[in-house]
Amino acid sequence: MPIKKLRYKLDNEKLSPLFGVIKKVSSNKIEANGLNPSIGDIVKIISRDNGKNELGMVTEIDQNSFFISPFGFVEGFKIGDKIFINDQGMMIPVGDGLLGRVVDPFMRPKDGKGEIESTVSAPIMKPPLDAMKRGLISEPFGVGVKTIDGLLTCGKGQKLGIFAGSGVGKSTLMGMIVQGSSATIKVVALIGERGREVPEFIQKNLGGDLSNTVIIVATSDDSPLMRKYGAFCAMSVAEYFKSQGNDVLFMMDSITRFAMAQREIGLALGEPPTSKGYPPSVLTLLPQLMERAGKEEGKGSITAFFTVLVEGDDLSDPIADQSRSILDGHIVLSRELTDFGIYPPISIQNSASRVMGDVIKDEHKKLAMKFKRLSSILKENEILVRIGAYEKGNDKELDEAILRKEKMSEFLQQSPEEIVSLEDTIAKLKEVLS
Repeated sequence: MPIKKLRYKLDNEKLSPLFGVIKKVSSNKIEANGLNPSIGDIVKIISRDNGKNELGMVTEIDQNSFFISPFGFVEGFKIGDKIFINDQGMMIPVGDGLLGRVVDPFMRPKDGKGEIESTVSAPIMKPPLDAMKRGLISEPFGVGVKTIDGLLTCGKGQKLGIFAGSGVGKSTLMGMIVQGSSATIKVVALIGERGREVPEFIQKNLGGDLSNTVIIVATSDDSPLMRKYGAFCAMSVAEYFKSQGNDVLFMMDSITRFAMAQREIGLALGEPPTSKGYPPSVLTLLPQLMERAGKEEGKGSITAFFTVLVEGDDLSDPIADQSRSILDGHIVLSRELTDFGIYPPISIQNSASRVMGDVIKDEHKKLAMKFKRLSSILKENEILVRIGAYEKGNDKELDEAILRKEKMSEFLQQSPEEIVSLEDTIAKLKEVLS
């Protein structure tokens, strides 16, 4: 092992000389005494018998004891096992060696391709960008999807949500954005999803191509703490590449599972449940994660897409509602469009990009507004047209919408393998409305 790498590994194993002792073990937390930790301290739990060791976090402090939420599971630990404080804190190794790899939240490889070399550490928890240090979002960010680039244009450093019910096509759209985006580095966080979806997403949605891509995985069978901090770890990786001057695409699936992990932790610690059982800490946590994305003056940018699982297609769900208020835009996937065979099933009437007007030219803006208006008129009068109750000539705009209906429908459809540049999208939009 190279001396530099060995020194880095030893530096990251800074354990306190003092240790505490486990007093009580329950299904999701450990009570211990003998140390004087602070809230948020990272500790190492070491079994005397089987040598098992696990990281945990101090989440509650009593007068005589403190409580630990483990990143793994409590099986194998018992009363009398030792607790050491990790003086290094919540740090993860980052670096260019992560590109093309699939890792867990602590950057340990999950792809069987060997150890990842790194000599740089980054904190997991950081304050969001200072408001006055944020750069203005003034450049378009192409994602290779016609409907988004043409009608819901994103900007470099924007935060968007993809809102969808189950089985509507979130993963497919995510794959299209990762493959078609203009970002130099792509960081994908798969938080709380089924283990089966990870290789499927890589092989089917990304075509097995992980060049310039890092995938951070915390599946549904991981502990709530691992799922919660998996999202923050992924954001730290994106921030590292942003600090190198890169325009980074950050994609997270899903915010809902992240919120559910915090719900489990909060309820276990005795927080009061509010709407749909979510404790108040969930609503505090969402902006702490989302506001870390953005454009920083003198550095690169993080353009973030967060998927939100909308239960029963109800957009008034508390997590969906809170997310929409924090984000700079929302893309809503419609089950109705899926039934009509339109993919990606993006509902342009219910979706919006709040920075679109700042990143596109006037000609593009007029084309997008006209497309949306004609689409809305068609939707309003769809039944009249289908039953033959509308007579041509009564409404000029509706006549134009009917005339362009087929071309507009073609514009909204795109196969997962197809990537269309921003310039070609604008040209196609002009062609549809010419």
